[in-house]
Amino acid sequence: MTSIYIAEDQEMLNSALSAILNLEDDFTIIGNATDGQTALREVISLKPDIAILDIEMPKMSGLEVAGELRLIKQDLKIIILTTFARKTYFESAVIAQVNAYLLKDSPTDKLVETIHKILDGQTIYDANLVSTILTSVKNPLTPQELKIMREFAQGKSTQEIADAVFLSNGTVRNYISSILSKTGTHSRIEALNVAQKNNWID
Repeated sequence: MTSIYIAEDQEMLNSALSAILNLEDDFTIIGNATDGQTALREVISLKPDIAILDIEMPKMSGLEVAGELRLIKQDLKIIILTTFARKTYFESAVIAQVNAYLLKDSPTDKLVETIHKILDGQTIYDANLVSTILTSVKNPLTPQELKIMREFAQGKSTQEIADAVFLSNGTVRNYISSILSKTGTHSRIEALNVAQKNNWID
């Protein structure tokens, strides 16, 4: 059973998210907050598997909470919800190494799907957000993701990349999925074009 904590300052949305996610057989909501300070304190205490954080909350923003939690709980999965496609927010989310960055008006089934994907090791950035702000933000790809991108730039298969970087085939697939998500693309060629256009890769 995956335990989830929700921090959202709009009480109606907070309650709706809790009710919807509780309908899933493999999810359980173990706590809620409407401000960042309470969320930080309770997530540390309750130790959920996943924290869903709104960006704009009283006392501490979701990004501030995410930054603090990442320093304390490296294994915690963090999902940021936002209504804002802002460069500074996206950069802060990348720095905090959040596992997902989604628009609040995304369909409910997308949130459920995202939770399952991040539990499987993927990083999910909403494609609409990425396409809006991608050209003005710094490189969101990790050194390992760039290393793998350089490998598939040579036309290597997933297995050939795995052999070259000494990782399992499945791990490489997860890295490639993360690369596609962060670049808002659907193929390796598209991801390479974005990276080269923004000078993230030679």
